[in-house]
Formats: sequence, structure tokens, C-alpha cells
Amino acid sequence: MRIAIAGGGLGGLTLARILHRHGIDAAVYEREASRSARAQGGMLDLHPESGQQALADAGLTGRFRSEARPEGEEHRILDPAGRTLVHHLPQPGSFAGRPEIDRGALRDLLLDSLPGDAVAWQHRLVAATPRPDGGFRLTFDGGHNADCDVLIGADGARSVVRSLLTDAPLSSVATLVELNISDADRRHPDLAELVGPGNLWCIGVNQILAAQRLADGSIRVGITLGADDRHLDTYRSKRALLDIFDGWDPGLTALIEAGDNPPVPRRIEAMPTGTRWTHQPGITLIGDAAHLMPPVGEGANQAMLDAAELAAELATSPADADAAIRRYEEVMFTRIHPIAEMSARVQAMMLSPTAADDIVRFFTPRPTEPAPAD
Repeated sequence: MRIAIAGGGLGGLTLARILHRHGIDAAVYEREASRSARAQGGMLDLHPESGQQALADAGLTGRFRSEARPEGEEHRILDPAGRTLVHHLPQPGSFAGRPEIDRGALRDLLLDSLPGDAVAWQHRLVAATPRPDGGFRLTFDGGHNADCDVLIGADGARSVVRSLLTDAPLSSVATLVELNISDADRRHPDLAELVGPGNLWCIGVNQILAAQRLADGSIRVGITLGADDRHLDTYRSKRALLDIFDGWDPGLTALIEAGDNPPVPRRIEAMPTGTRWTHQPGITLIGDAAHLMPPVGEGANQAMLDAAELAAELATSPADADAAIRRYEEVMFTRIHPIAEMSARVQAMMLSPTAADDIVRFFTPRPTEPAPAD
């Protein structure tokens, strides 16, 4: 059985790793030229019931704990005047919660766990064509081809594989603009202290200025704005962004001014909640390819759990991949539906006129009800 995984992100690599542990080979086709071709983004908090569970299935819990940063769970939420609304301090050194790990470090951890030839770099899938005798012919940018019996789309938001299963549309839910501040402790100590070791959110009306500390000492700054029809070039200058945050505390907008390079904007998109597809033999999806959601903390975790559950099914029925895929899809559809609904609600809440009050309530523990008297 020749298994092809389109996409070498966290979901695709987790799937390849767990299959490898079960003695099942899979070829991972990744469009990037190498593991270091581009920066991989910011921190992720891995949830015990999803991302951490997948790493346990992959036999990588020890490696994860050596790379993760429990102190990265520290989270401060401020208003535009710089007043603290919420300040969450994690238990020092504890892995009981949702420890943070840099996305790049997690990807490297997974890559290092695979045979050296498991990933075919610089293989951007442009088409997958069903073969008359079953399986698929894969065509990559540049014209080279490969065949497989089972095709798993782990190729993200703009999945090529998805188009073989569903025509579910993508809708824009927000605009994200990113900047990076390198060597923050030395070059911008005030901002390093402001952000701390974890996450900082500054919540305004229909706009968020966020920052997070990475393991290399840099600060990743993210600006989230409501979806609109303005061209992305509108957000490529710091001056334009500073105008958007006019009136905010200068200590907060300094995060924009300190960015090393021009801002990088992109649209945030999502698939309709409840998207399903009719099962087809020899093909399925995981992660963003299957259920693209607003980025509120579940995407990577659910992609890795998808991978773990699909790998377990394939290992259970190696001679009947079709039955394994059917079981995986039914469980995944049921699991994802409420998570996608919750993600949509949180995204809408964060960009609402009452976002600050709503988020404070969201992050404030409810008082415990007194026990009834005997």
C-alpha cells in the first residue's frame, strides 16, 4: 500500500511519524524547498487531549518536554490605555496545562523523528487524478509525477486534495498583519518586559494588537482586524497601522514601530461550520484541509489529533484502508463540529465592539457553587 501525504506541516508529519512507528511507510510531499526555507510562525499551546495526546502516540513526549516552555503560558490582556484586564500566571515548570512550544521547534522535532528520505521537498502538488485501477496519479509543479494507493490531504487552507472531495467555499473572517522584533531583550528591553515570556493581547474595538515571545528571544507581533474589502497593500506600512491604532497608549503601539521589517498582511479564512463530504475510496483530509477554522488555538491541535486517529485506524486495518478512512472520517466530523462552532464564536467575540468585556468574562473562572448542606 503506497500512502502519499500531501503537505509536510504539523498534521502531515505527525501522521507520517505514527505510521512509521507502526511499520507503515508513507511519502510526504512538501512544497517548501527545505525545512529552513521559511520561518514557521509563532508559539503554539498544545492541549493535553489533542496535540499532546498525538505526540504521546508518536512516542515524542520526552522530546516535546525538552523543547516546550511552560512559562510561555503566561498571558496578559490589556486595554488600549495599557491597563491590565487579565493576568494569568502558570505554575512554574508545570506541564499539566497547555505548555507553549515554537511552531518551528515542533516541526523540527517531528522531522527529526522520521527517516531522512521520508519528506520529498520542493514537491508542490498541483493536481491529483484518479487512476482507472484505483489510487491517484499526483502531478507536481515542474511536471514530475508519482502514484499512490491512498492520498491524504494535509495541504492546508488552499488544499488541492480538498477539491476532489468537496467544493466547500472559504470565507474571509479577519485580516492578520504580522511583524517581528528580533533580539528584544537587548534592543527593546521595555517591550520585552511588556510582553513577558508568553502572550500579550491588547483589546480594542474591532481590533487586537497581540505579541508573543519566542524561544530565540524575538517577539512576534500580530494585528487582527475585521474582514473588509481593502486591498492587503493597505496594511503594508507601519504608518497606516499606527493610524489605525491612533489614541492607544504609545507603550503599546511601540510594538508596531519596533518591527524589523515592513508589515506582512494576509487574509484569515474559514470553511463553513459542519462541512462534510461523501466518502470516496482511497482519499481523505486532515487539519486545515479538512476543517479550516479561525486561528483561536485549535487548528494545530486538531490537525495533530486527526493524524493520530487516522494513523491508528490505518494501523488497525492495514489491509482495508478504505474501512479505516471511513471510521476516521465519521469520528472526525463528529469531533470537529462543536470545536468549529466554538472557534467561530470566539473569533467573532474577539472582534466585537464589546470584546474587552467579553474576553475578560471568558478568561475569568466562575466561582465554585457552594456544596449543598446535609
